[in-house]
Amino acid sequence: MDFIILNLILFLGRLFFAKSLPVEYKHSYTMYSYMANANWAVLSFFGATYAKRIIQEFVNFLKRTIQIYFVWIILVLGYLFFTRELLLSRLFIALTIAAFGVGLLSSRFLYLAISNYLKTQKNLVKKVMILGLNDTARKLTRYLEEEGVNTQIVGYIEDEDKVTQLSPYPVLGGIDQALSISRSLGIEELYSTIMPEENGGIYDLMYQAEKECIRFKIVPNLSIFIKRDIHIDYYRDLPILSLRNEALDDVGNRFKKRALDLAVSIPVIIFILSWLLPLLGLLILLESRGPVFFKQMRTGKNLKPFMCWKFRSMRVNSDANKKQTTKQDPRITRIGRILRKTSLDEFPQFINVFMGDMSLVGPRPHMLKHTTDYAEIVDEYSVRQFAKPGITGWAQINGYRGEITNADQIQMRVNLDVWYIENWTLWLDIQILFLTAYKIFKGDNKAY
Repeated sequence: MDFIILNLILFLGRLFFAKSLPVEYKHSYTMYSYMANANWAVLSFFGATYAKRIIQEFVNFLKRTIQIYFVWIILVLGYLFFTRELLLSRLFIALTIAAFGVGLLSSRFLYLAISNYLKTQKNLVKKVMILGLNDTARKLTRYLEEEGVNTQIVGYIEDEDKVTQLSPYPVLGGIDQALSISRSLGIEELYSTIMPEENGGIYDLMYQAEKECIRFKIVPNLSIFIKRDIHIDYYRDLPILSLRNEALDDVGNRFKKRALDLAVSIPVIIFILSWLLPLLGLLILLESRGPVFFKQMRTGKNLKPFMCWKFRSMRVNSDANKKQTTKQDPRITRIGRILRKTSLDEFPQFINVFMGDMSLVGPRPHMLKHTTDYAEIVDEYSVRQFAKPGITGWAQINGYRGEITNADQIQMRVNLDVWYIENWTLWLDIQILFLTAYKIFKGDNKAY
């Protein structure tokens, strides 16, 4: 629907604006149409606009659409600027951009209306009943309400002596009555939050339900065995339990992240570092003797050390590999203070990104000694090394950068880094990059 709307707008716009134009003008309109479609396709793919987890919840779907739409506008205007496109009507450009935004908004509300209509169609709605009234049953109820587009929760089945709290749906009877109640109410699916090990009658009920053409599904309560949140994945028919979800464990997601790294690092190296290096190198050498670059072994992905590059901002000293930079550190040179305040000292790390040792966004790499020290303070410290270290990160834009003076600071940094690993998206990386640029221009009192 989105592509139909976009191309209908472009077609009508060309029909109105370009029907009396010379042939060479029409070529510009054609290229603009190709570019608009290609940009939306690429952004929708990388932004997962139409992913099931996004479109199932209307607010998330609308939010993601608005985000991608504004990035699309930036790319469209960037195309017009860099190609010096002067043959297109500025009114045509403005109207097509605005009309596409209105079209996207209209299609989202149409989608919502259709979804709500389908929920009311009895022939499309399946009736479900939940066995057990416990924490797992309440969580399942909430999930079915949020994501069950055509699901009607009829009620719970639980023995009277085990009902200790109020429930959002009625308790219809005990376990021994489950089948007869299901038959009388036309239940199509039974979800059991009671394990067969807890009640041996669940096995018999499972087989009897299928004989009545009622689907029977078991929702295991793993908190009996594991006292923390876990992530469940599948290798074919084998359930795999792990302590956390890692989006970057997926090859496709790693490819997207690497593509973004190269798309940014290559232009920075060619168009910025190529002239910044000799300029800053000269200023660094004029103020203090020593190399232009500061190279230090730091901890990378999977705890593997790598050589991290920076512009040297300090005088050569013997404490560089064991002592953190502090505020008003006497080792920092005058040019070094400017470099650190503007984060220009980090620019050589774009070479690390290009080489694959680092990423644009990720947990900041620490020197080897600090990795050992912090791992003894924070239990989950090594989890942050599941991902490549970054030039910037989720912890940094949330105010956790600079000197670490107590255990709480490193704990919060690790918490934020682990959250990033568990919730990574390409859009999150783009947001962090924009927020990092904003903080650099605004100024950060922790940049020293």
